[in-house]
Amino acid sequence: MQDFTIGPWAKSFPASSWGLTSAEFLSGAPRQSQFATPLLAIDAAAMESNERLMAHWASSRGLQLAPHGKTTMAPQLWQRVLDAGAWGITLATGWQVQFARSVGITRILLANELIDPVVLAWLGQELADPDFEFVCWVDSVEAVELMRAGLAGAARRVDVLVEIGAAGGRGGARGADAALAVAAAIERAPELRLAGIGGFEGSYARERTVDGVAAVSAYLDTIAEIHDRIEWSQRPIVTAGGSAWFDLVAERLGELSSVATVIVRSGVYQLHDDGLYNSVSPLRELRPALNAFTRVLSTPETGFALLDGGRRDFPYDEGLPTTEFGTITKLNDQHAYLQSSTVSVGDVIRVGISHPCTAFDKWRLIPMVRDATEPDPLVIDLVRTWF
Repeated sequence: MQDFTIGPWAKSFPASSWGLTSAEFLSGAPRQSQFATPLLAIDAAAMESNERLMAHWASSRGLQLAPHGKTTMAPQLWQRVLDAGAWGITLATGWQVQFARSVGITRILLANELIDPVVLAWLGQELADPDFEFVCWVDSVEAVELMRAGLAGAARRVDVLVEIGAAGGRGGARGADAALAVAAAIERAPELRLAGIGGFEGSYARERTVDGVAAVSAYLDTIAEIHDRIEWSQRPIVTAGGSAWFDLVAERLGELSSVATVIVRSGVYQLHDDGLYNSVSPLRELRPALNAFTRVLSTPETGFALLDGGRRDFPYDEGLPTTEFGTITKLNDQHAYLQSSTVSVGDVIRVGISHPCTAFDKWRLIPMVRDATEPDPLVIDLVRTWF
């Protein structure tokens, strides 16, 4: 981690850390109790377990991992999954790609269309670096033409994947005929190279019901069928797999691993959560590695406690935070409403969060503790986020 100076910009860090470099602060062996509330902390022991578990799960099935970097936007955490054997890092926007390049990421899968002429002009120049491997999606002939225009004078051809979609989903060419027309347009474009196909199955079901499994399976079948209809000039990439359905991706697209590089893009597994992904992830051994803490400010009525963490601190788009001390019923910007008769003013309680993607964007600097099961965990690292 590059050394930097801590200041009041680092939410909930003790005032005694202001003006210290990160190395100086960590050399003092700080403990979690020295931080103010509300607080978000990363459990290194749980995170390491998750990283090892998912790496083994993928490699044992002949799959590659390209974890979605938008989950954390934390280069330190990206490097951990790369060191654990990940194929590369997935990103979602042109700016995220530019940032990743600035911190030395050399293999990037942009799981999105890229038709912005400003970013395309930058990309064309960036590809002069022979060590930079980049691939993005395209789902229409119109997008192919816009890419061609934006890449005029590019250092080399851009690898693209045909994005496959289905009715009711997000992006992606609808149906085999449309997908094959896009592939043909790519083949005719001297600025582009047809490198594979992919898509996102999470658009087609949110719950692991019979209908949900059937919808996701049908979509994955379409990806496999279109792969089989294209005559590839080199080993293609086939990619799908968010954080909820990667088991079905392995079952269906894993069959192609002898002839294609099959990449799963799950991003949440590294940190996991206590909510959405805990309920839908097929890998039940994953452990929540994000711990949120909040303090009881007031108990103005029987059975009601007001907490000092709210929407500016914890995610709420995929479910409210949870706690063993009662039920959180509502969040304001800086407060949470807890139905409980078991807490007292001044108590600090752990709350479980749902959806790590919208937890990280609320914190610019996050302490990482050695093991959250310790009575007062030792802080061993600081994780910076970039949003």
